[in-house]
Amino acid sequence: MERYFPMRKLPAQSGYKKGDVFVLVGELFGRGYANGIVDEARKAGMTIIGTTVGRRDSDGTLRPLNAEELAEAEANLGGKIINIPLEAGFDMEPAADGQSYADILKGIKPDAWESFVFDQARLDEVRAKGVARFKGNLAGVVAELQPLIPVGATVLFAHSMAGGIPRARLFMPLLNRVFKGSGDKYLSSEQFWGSGLGRLCSASFNEVSADTFGHLIEATAALRATTTVRYTAYGYHGCEVLINGKYVWQSYTPYLQGWAKIRLEDHAIAARAEGIIATVYNCPEIQTNSSALFMGVELSLYPLLQSLVDGGNGPVARGFIAECEALLNDGVTIDAVLAAAQKYLADPIMQQFDKLAEWPHHSTKEQMELMLASSAELIALNKSPKEIICAPLSRAVFQGVGALMFHDSWAPEKPVAWLNHDIIAKQLNS
Repeated sequence: MERYFPMRKLPAQSGYKKGDVFVLVGELFGRGYANGIVDEARKAGMTIIGTTVGRRDSDGTLRPLNAEELAEAEANLGGKIINIPLEAGFDMEPAADGQSYADILKGIKPDAWESFVFDQARLDEVRAKGVARFKGNLAGVVAELQPLIPVGATVLFAHSMAGGIPRARLFMPLLNRVFKGSGDKYLSSEQFWGSGLGRLCSASFNEVSADTFGHLIEATAALRATTTVRYTAYGYHGCEVLINGKYVWQSYTPYLQGWAKIRLEDHAIAARAEGIIATVYNCPEIQTNSSALFMGVELSLYPLLQSLVDGGNGPVARGFIAECEALLNDGVTIDAVLAAAQKYLADPIMQQFDKLAEWPHHSTKEQMELMLASSAELIALNKSPKEIICAPLSRAVFQGVGALMFHDSWAPEKPVAWLNHDIIAKQLNS
């Protein structure tokens, strides 16, 4: 089935207005993709309502935010938080024998990671418990939300839940090898993904990143009976960037959450078939606190500089470019940055990963070594490795993405849309 739907034209202005309600499903941490759409909802005068994943006490108990945490979260969001924990997943759920995956994984050392035996029956048991907890808490959130929606208001849900790495120290050294390893430290993503731990991660990613969107749509069915409701979600499925002067689809490799992101798209496609306005927006790569593990994910960001220039070089675009120039080493130009990024993106080694139909792709040793070396080379062009031009470029992406999602969600064409660098640049230059 053809499902590549790049957005080529800027969407018309949405009809959201004061009195309408924006609901963020997933907590806002730092600055990332969701900030853009929250900013747009605020500009439109919508009522902003958020949720929380809750917190775990030292004994593992899941709880709502305390007074201090709630005040901080509401100040960060700029709206009310419904304080019922929407943590998803199953890694902390005890099975009949009293042990959770978090307990089991504590006893496995990193050098013995392949000894973990995947037990489907255990997974099914604790996954069912995790789903029941999430659905129960989600029903509580919806019950508290309903009285906050004025008669005649339109509701826009933004699903931002993602991730799902089981909570165990065992994973960090392993994932560092998968996403940052070269030479003797390289660990094939395919080898890891095919292991028992990989299968566990896959199930967890599906629950957190994908199925929560389906649960949200299901839980708000009664709301749709009396109110106009729209749903958006954040996907990733590669992105078109400028390579040798042409927009070409490429992706970060290895992106192990990719299968869950396809599953997320499936939920939107199924909802749209039932007449529900739900859309997954596949966004460009950015660099955030949560993506720091994926060294090299930022390499696809650099060509956005050229897109901003080609898109009209308007005042917003020029502001981002000036900010980037100020972060570069003395004597380093934007052209030098673009040349280094192009050298990586156009390298023959990367051609084995250029087929969208075969995505997600697994890593190879030569590809990882090229990516990590290129990442280090580009970071070295900045005055400080802690303040690199990917920060303003990431802001440009989530600002552009936020506006595109917000306005397109009013009358979306497809259940899945790709927001590539060309449309981001058009939005920022509009």
